[in-house]
Amino acid sequence: MLIDAHCHLDFPDFDADREAMFERARAVGVVHFVVPGTTRARWPDMLALGERDDLSVCLGLHPYFMEDHREGDLDALAQALDDHPEVVAIGECGIDARFSETLEAQWELFDAQLRLAKAHALPLVIHCVRANDKVAKRLRQLDLPAGGLIHAFAGSSEQARRFIDLGFVVGLGGAVTHERAKRLRRAVASLPDDGYVLETDSPDMPLAGRQGERNEPARVTEVCRVVAELRGQSEEGVAAASTATARRLFGL
Repeated sequence: MLIDAHCHLDFPDFDADREAMFERARAVGVVHFVVPGTTRARWPDMLALGERDDLSVCLGLHPYFMEDHREGDLDALAQALDDHPEVVAIGECGIDARFSETLEAQWELFDAQLRLAKAHALPLVIHCVRANDKVAKRLRQLDLPAGGLIHAFAGSSEQARRFIDLGFVVGLGGAVTHERAKRLRRAVASLPDDGYVLETDSPDMPLAGRQGERNEPARVTEVCRVVAELRGQSEEGVAAASTATARRLFGL
């Protein structure tokens, strides 16, 4: 039994075969899906998907889509959290330092969502690109009791440990399947059993050998296989550990 702890199944990439995609995932043992938010405009479609028993929704404002965010979106997020107690986390939010021209605005948006997470006692789903140390420092300053997920972690063993000590877990996805990701693979081997979850970031973050293809939740089984190899554990053990951690983190 596996949980895909981060997959954008509301994206139009799946409009043509969404139910078939779910069936393929179920056929290989994926029993639950956690779908993070990106922009306010997508929240209605996500909440509609969240009516499924096997799918949980997070709501947030993603730093990659800064041009799509508008004044009032944060107030709308706060209201949506009040109106939809079934939401399991705030996110996807965070910092993407590749886009220096929006970095100041990213931090303002991120800080506001951190405060919402603390006020609502909800975990966070954090997008953190080239900003692990700065994000960890900010999380330490706020002391967030519900922790969260550092999605698509690509840092070092030391950075992973820093996040885990702050009550977060790291998300392992397609990046771990690439042999060139040597630092990340060393980090994967060093993680505690309750320090990670498995994810696909579907339709993005392709696995090794699948570049250019649409990703989908069924492939979390391939991520599980590689993580098991890197950790010297069985696939069943890795699946059980990841699933237990995802259930605990998101209250599933």
